[in-house]
Amino acid sequence: MRTGGGSSGLGDLESAVMQILWASPTPLSVREVHASLTERELAYTTVMTVLDRLAKKGLADRQREGRAWRYTARASREELTAQVLRTTLGGLAPADRTAALLHFLGESSPGERDELRAALDALERDSD
Repeated sequence: MRTGGGSSGLGDLESAVMQILWASPTPLSVREVHASLTERELAYTTVMTVLDRLAKKGLADRQREGRAWRYTARASREELTAQVLRTTLGGLAPADRTAALLHFLGESSPGERDELRAALDALERDSD
């Protein structure tokens, strides 16, 4: 899977479409998603194919409305990111998982480490 989109292992166009789905409070038609992709000149059928592919991958839900489909993101951006991290780390041996986490943390900024500490503190408080 390409990671060019920088968002959870999605390709550039898939990532752009998911951004639109995440931002919308209501299900969107292919036409609405196509109209939102103003920075690119894309064929309607290209957007339709991407949405169909996202639905088949389990990243988007679709429901029939008349002759058209309406799409929503199946999970939030945060849930999808957590799933990708879990899958990536879960595929490693324990020692490799620890090394990967240490490498990640070693490259993080002090602010990012503070955010992680705060998240861990909140998680521990919630589990008590």
